[in-house]
Amino acid sequence: MIRHLRTRVLSLLRFPSHLPTAHLVPLHCLLSTTASISPEPFSVKDFLVTDCGFTQEQALKTSKRLSYLKSLSKPAATLAFLSARGVPRSDIAAAVAADPRILSASVERLLVPRFAELTEIGLSPSQIVDILSIRRTGSVRGNILFWLQTLGTYHKMLRLAKSNRDLLSANLEKVIKPNLSTLHECGVSACEIGGVGLYITRLFTMRHEVLLGAIARVELGVERGSSMFHRALASLSFLSKDVLNGKIQLLRKLGFSQDDLLMIVNKAPDVLALSEKKIQRSVEFLMRDACLQATYIAQRPALIMYSLEKRLIPRHSLLKVLRQKGLVRVEGGFYTTASLGEKKFVQKFVDPYKTSFPGLADDYASACLGKA
Repeated sequence: MIRHLRTRVLSLLRFPSHLPTAHLVPLHCLLSTTASISPEPFSVKDFLVTDCGFTQEQALKTSKRLSYLKSLSKPAATLAFLSARGVPRSDIAAAVAADPRILSASVERLLVPRFAELTEIGLSPSQIVDILSIRRTGSVRGNILFWLQTLGTYHKMLRLAKSNRDLLSANLEKVIKPNLSTLHECGVSACEIGGVGLYITRLFTMRHEVLLGAIARVELGVERGSSMFHRALASLSFLSKDVLNGKIQLLRKLGFSQDDLLMIVNKAPDVLALSEKKIQRSVEFLMRDACLQATYIAQRPALIMYSLEKRLIPRHSLLKVLRQKGLVRVEGGFYTTASLGEKKFVQKFVDPYKTSFPGLADDYASACLGKA
């Protein structure tokens, strides 16, 4: 039986002698071709659409961040785990959009321990998925409990954690608590910072010695406890002394006095967080084209922060044309028109003149887009 089978196999492998040589294919080529046939292809993009509820556009963008996946086994296991715990598909989709690596997380090594850890402190499955989208690895229990107690609600804690992921991982005893204590001495509370601007949460997690240095620099121009102190601190805390001095020297070179500089820092410390190029181009335009004096600008430092291409130049050019045509007389100075909201500006200075000045609206819109 065995001998007969072996003879039969050999006969099947033997090529007919009547075939031309060109048609003879070596056996090892046939075998290698068969072995190289790839498994059925998979599509992360299709998985995100059909299983996670993504739109085609969202899936295309997110799938690029998951290009390392070789199969859908881990994403499918993650999705099954989260669904089994009652997490709505919309919450899963939001978390995956924030951090697509969730789909490649190990269920046993990461998801199970994380759910156990955070369920014990009272978080719901959907809230746990929120945390996963911010910090997947490392213990976060202690930090979450601290911020819940400090801020009062889960919503506030989540809002700040999304703006600064280090809130859930920075050392409580060596970084966060000392920083909060120092800020409190300056009249700045955690709740106050959280309500003013999310970027200011960097103050909670920066190195303590860096925070002390930033406070010392800010105190030279802004009084502790003032409404601008925390804004100045957030804007200038990551600027080195040399960088800060360079921007101050630039402003002096552009014509601002010491009193002008103190006024700028007190009214809009964010100006010093701008690049030197932005500061110089804006100030030169305001002084040269708009014919404004340094003191006028210092009293209204928001002018330096407005977009030159999208706001200042288009509005200045439009009003210049209207004045030349005798169509409008602007009262209140340059800042009055520059500070108007876009909708209100158009209603006041564009819409009334569409008939008498054809093409005005289109020209202004093009200018705001940088096309004219």
